[in-house]
Amino acid sequence: MRVIIRDALKCKVSSYQNTLRKLKISYKQLSLEERHYIEIEIKKGTFQRDIAEALGRNQSNISRELGRNKGLKGYRHKQAHRFAQERHKTKKKAIKLTKDITIIIDGYIRKDWSPEQIAGRLKSDKIIDLHHETIYQYILADKKAGGDLYKHLRHQNKTYRKRYGNARNRTGIPNRVDIDERPQAANNRERVGDWEADTIIGKNHKGAIVTLDDRKSKLRLAFPLLGKKAELVKDAILMLFKPIQSFVKTITFDNGKEFTLHEILAKELDCDTYFAKPYHSWERGQNENANGLLRQYFPKAMELTDVTIKQVFDAVDKLNSRPRKCLKFKTPYEVFKELTGVDVKKLMGYALMT
Repeated sequence: MRVIIRDALKCKVSSYQNTLRKLKISYKQLSLEERHYIEIEIKKGTFQRDIAEALGRNQSNISRELGRNKGLKGYRHKQAHRFAQERHKTKKKAIKLTKDITIIIDGYIRKDWSPEQIAGRLKSDKIIDLHHETIYQYILADKKAGGDLYKHLRHQNKTYRKRYGNARNRTGIPNRVDIDERPQAANNRERVGDWEADTIIGKNHKGAIVTLDDRKSKLRLAFPLLGKKAELVKDAILMLFKPIQSFVKTITFDNGKEFTLHEILAKELDCDTYFAKPYHSWERGQNENANGLLRQYFPKAMELTDVTIKQVFDAVDKLNSRPRKCLKFKTPYEVFKELTGVDVKKLMGYALMT
């Protein structure tokens, strides 16, 4: 066969194409002989599309070959072939999911972990090194087979609608301290105890949930309310923080009027309070992101007046039990305990509620 192909290299393009057809040769990877032909034709100035046609290849294959395997002295077929073989040896091979691994993955998915969280935790636990896209493909295959794993993903083909607003300051918050005054230790997430606060509202403004997030450990606390009146919000925050009051140094609020009693909170908790700038939600990015995660359990189309404490604690417990990439795939519970020595799950009663 080498003799036939070598002879073909001396022929015209159409003659070489006919030779290949007679031999019925079909290469997945370019062969050394094909690369030799490419080198000869490139030196002649032959167009890539003509080379591709002669080899029965797509023009993009030729373009990619020249881009990947060209050396300092141009394209040389033996060097190009060596480059390709070395790259193929180091290429990461596809990992086949075993039944044991899929059982573990299924369990994590049903805990509402994301594919990235699952892949990270499996790697950190030295079980298997998977790319999160492999888990997405597994979920997609399950969906096509009639499974329901996809329902545990946060985003289920939902679109994001960007909201706009003017930067005019809201009124009604006495002695409001701007976030620019917040200490650098809080800004840089250097310690446990710097919290972000907000409320999520139910459909038709019926019911609310107050949410609190520690910037360092990513720990989340939340409590359901019949409405978002300042007195209700203040009492809920005090109740959530009292067991861990020594780990409350600052609270950064949204500009909602439900936080007008921030001075009472500061006095009762012996902490400082700050407010993000109006329409600068990214200044409370941790809290905003966690609110989006909580919406998986309490969507915007849902009224929150009938939501129970147990339902909220169940959802929060799931969020705090998920490994986070920014925490090196540890959970907020684990990180908070490492940094403070406090087992929040037991302290807050989540173990009894779930």
